[in-house]
Amino acid sequence: MPTNVTLDGNPIELSGTFPQTGHNAAPFTLTSSDLEDVKLDNWAGKRKILNIIPSIDTGVCAASTRKFNEKAGNLENTVVLVISADLPFAAARFCGAEGLDKVETLSTFRNYSFQQDYGVAIQNGPLAGLCARAVVVLDENDKVIHSELVSEIKNEPDYEAALKVL
Repeated sequence: MPTNVTLDGNPIELSGTFPQTGHNAAPFTLTSSDLEDVKLDNWAGKRKILNIIPSIDTGVCAASTRKFNEKAGNLENTVVLVISADLPFAAARFCGAEGLDKVETLSTFRNYSFQQDYGVAIQNGPLAGLCARAVVVLDENDKVIHSELVSEIKNEPDYEAALKVL
């Protein structure tokens, strides 16, 4: 079922099914910064913050990555996964330059199905092919305990709501 968000107030159509609180997270395979395929199971038994962004090279995406690195990077048994369509090289370069060592960057570039499975696949407009901005928090058993699809792509997510469930 398509979902709409906006970019500068203009409707952007998404495809796929966005995860809802109480549901089990869909398994995924994404590409790590060292070009390895990693699966959701790689973090079995840990709580996960999925910070899903269009591109690390935009101001709002960079800000959310910094904020989650700072606020959630030291939470016990928790990993912050920054997911975008960016090439792994770009994400690693950004985090290295910024000194962000408490987040892991993952790319959808070889595994586009993630965008569909998580309902963040942008279908039209200038950002077609990228992920919409969203935050999904999973418990140790991969059950969704918080999900926010940010209605205006240029806005930051509600960090406090995401962190509160942890």
